[in-house]
Amino acid sequence: MRRHVVKGIGLVAMVILGTAGWWQRAGAQEAPAPAPQAAPEAAAPAAPGTGAAGQLELQKGAETEAARRTQTGFMAVVTNSGILGVIIWLGLLAALISWIYFTFDCSLTVRAKRMIPQTLVEKVTEAMSQGDVMKALQHCKDEPSPMANILIAAFSHVEEGFDTIQEAVQVAADFETERLMQHISWLSVTASLAPMLGLLGTVQGMIMAFAGLAMAGAGQTALLALAISQALWTTAAGLCVAIPAISTFTVFRNLANRLTLRMQAITLDLIKDLRNVEVVAE
Repeated sequence: MRRHVVKGIGLVAMVILGTAGWWQRAGAQEAPAPAPQAAPEAAAPAAPGTGAAGQLELQKGAETEAARRTQTGFMAVVTNSGILGVIIWLGLLAALISWIYFTFDCSLTVRAKRMIPQTLVEKVTEAMSQGDVMKALQHCKDEPSPMANILIAAFSHVEEGFDTIQEAVQVAADFETERLMQHISWLSVTASLAPMLGLLGTVQGMIMAFAGLAMAGAGQTALLALAISQALWTTAAGLCVAIPAISTFTVFRNLANRLTLRMQAITLDLIKDLRNVEVVAE
């Protein structure tokens, strides 16, 4: 099952990279389109003596516009962000892949069928109705699961009194909750790191933007606007990862808490008659 999850993550990563490459190629193909249309319209009213100069100026303007459009492509944003920027983008990609992986992992782990097998509950209920604690304990060992672990903790302390059994059930339930949260908490880590990486990329891009503006001189507002827009891409990417990550974390955390409470309730219902059960050693 884990191999299928890893293969799914690999396919998603390939799709993301392929989409980014297609976006860049599409932007490069569409950029030069306005050049041949603008030249004839502007050149028509020009005087005969200035026709060549006007056409050359229009051609330069078209090339500048095409260069600007090319610079705003996604791959250009990544490659123009410097070494630190590329590292930050790789970190954001890793955060995205981590969110996908842990979402699949939690969807396989935090499930009612896996945590509370119905067959186990039925077998233990039947054994407890017969007053056979050892048989119920054996059923729990034959079908390992979080529910079975809690029941084993209860049945293992039958001879020590009902109060001790309740304490053992509570400790086992807390332990199973902690094990679940070790899986789920990685979604919270991803949700926290992604916007921080995006903010770091934006700060780094703003530093580069103002440094470039200082070297180019005053009046280069278009250059500053382009650099700032490129810097804001990392913040947008970080938020795009963080928003679904925090959403899935909340969903799985609440689901894990509900399932843990349900396991405790089922266990207490199954062991309520243990006060009167006498364990006979074979």
